[in-house]
Amino acid sequence: MNKILLGVILGGILGAFDGLTSWFTPAVRAMLVQIVVGSTIKGLIAGILIGVFARKVNSLALGIVFGLGVGLVLAFIVAYLQHGYYFEIMLPGGLVGLILGYATQKYGSTPRAAGARA
Repeated sequence: MNKILLGVILGGILGAFDGLTSWFTPAVRAMLVQIVVGSTIKGLIAGILIGVFARKVNSLALGIVFGLGVGLVLAFIVAYLQHGYYFEIMLPGGLVGLILGYATQKYGSTPRAAGARA
């Protein structure tokens, strides 16, 4: 599967699970649906960015580091806008980026050159 497509699909799925972790914070349970939708969108954005990076740079270590960085930056933006819950937002966001970085590098396929024949 294409690295970008893998990143988008996996990012959406992991983003939804990221949002579902907010259930463990009782103060925000009333907003669970909005959090899951927002986290899914955040996961999709992370999947696109990490997938594009994985397509250009073929290094598992750099993919993992870049994924972790993207996940943490996106999660920090959300936490900053919420004025709190930094740990509760950034931990699962960083894990999503880390997993996406690993998966896109390890399991995503690189496109073949236009003139190449098998």
